Amino acid sequence: TLAKGGFSYFIIFIDDHSWYGYVYLMRYKSEAFGRFKEYRPEVENQTNRKIKALRSDRGGEYLSGEFTDYLKENGILSQWTPPGTP
Repeated sequence: TLAKGGFSYFIIFIDDHSWYGYVYLMRYKSEAFGRFKEYRPEVENQTNRKIKALRSDRGGEYLSGEFTDYLKENGILSQWTPPGTP
């Protein structure tokens, strides 16, 4: 089922320090990297803290070379949860 605007997916980023959550709507899972690049400056500006790690479920949307290279270049650790866990 599509949401208004044709969105089929969403991605949630939760700041472990403040527990503040950000929800981004997506038409395709491949938009995850772009949404993270939107999220990062917003949360870093609001909290005056750098993102230290990105925890995810090993979904393919997080495993692209472009995404993993970006994390490495910016000193952000990739943390993978076991399959089937949040």
